Amino acid sequence: MWKSKDVYFLSGSTGILAEDFGKTLLCQFPEISFNEEKIPFIRTEQDAWNAREHILRQSSGRHPLVFSTIMNPELINILDAPEIEIFNICDTYLTRLEELLEAKALRESGFSRLLDDTTMAKRVSAIQYCISHDDGTSTNDYDEAEVILLGVSRSGKTPVSVYLATQMGIKTANYPLICDDLNIYRLPPDIVRNKKRVVALSTSPEILHYIREKRYKGSSYAKLATCVNELNQAHQIFLKYDIPVIMSDGRSIEETATQVAQELTIKKKIDLHAKKKE
Repeated sequence: MWKSKDVYFLSGSTGILAEDFGKTLLCQFPEISFNEEKIPFIRTEQDAWNAREHILRQSSGRHPLVFSTIMNPELINILDAPEIEIFNICDTYLTRLEELLEAKALRESGFSRLLDDTTMAKRVSAIQYCISHDDGTSTNDYDEAEVILLGVSRSGKTPVSVYLATQMGIKTANYPLICDDLNIYRLPPDIVRNKKRVVALSTSPEILHYIREKRYKGSSYAKLATCVNELNQAHQIFLKYDIPVIMSDGRSIEETATQVAQELTIKKKIDLHAKKKE
C-alpha cells in the first residue's frame, strides 16, 4: 500500500470541480497522505505540455494521480502519459451522454460557471447584504433577509453566511445569541417578526470549547462549562420559538450551508401549502 501519493487537479477553467470530485474520492483513503496541487486554465496544447512536464518532473516514477475536467480530447492525449494515472471525469460521462442523446456536447470548459447578468446581480446583492448584516448588525433590515442564522458565538454562523451568499446568492444575516438573550430566553423583535426565515446553528460543547480556546485561551468565555451552559440555553430558545436546528459539528461549511438551504426550501413549501389552505 502507498503511504503517500502526489495528486494533481487539472482543468481548462478554475479547477474547482476537478478538486471537489478528486477530494471526495481521496477522503475514502485516510491512511494515505496525499500531496495535492491544482493546475487550472489548461486551454492550449502548450499549456498541456507544460502541465505534463511539470507533473513528470515533480513526481517522476511515482505514478501520480491526475483528476481532470478538461474537455478537449487533444489536450487529454498530451496529458495521458504512461507514467501518469489520469481520471478524466467529464469525458467519461460526456461520451456516454452523446451516445444516449444522439447529440454532440459543447465541450467548453467552465461553461456551467458562466453567470448571466441577472444571476451575477443577485449574487452581488447577496454578498453585500451578508457583509452588512454580519454578527447581529442592522437587525432592523432583517425583513429583506432570505435566511437568518442564529446561534451562540463561534457556532459557525459567519462562514456559512458567506458561503450561502457567495455560492448560492442567498441574502443571509446572522445573529449571535448574547448573554441578554440567553439569560431571559427571549429573541429580539426583529428576529421574531421574521421567524419563518430563521435557522439555528449549533454544535457540541467540546467543539465550541476547542474553537473558543484557540482564540481566547484560558478565558471564562472559552471554558467548557460556559459552552455547555450557553448551548443548553440556546436550545431552550430554539425549542420555545420552534426554530429548526442544524448541527454543524463534524460537517464542512459546504455541507452545513446546503442543509440550511434545504431547510429554507422546506419552510417555503410549508408556508405555500398553508396559504393554499387559507
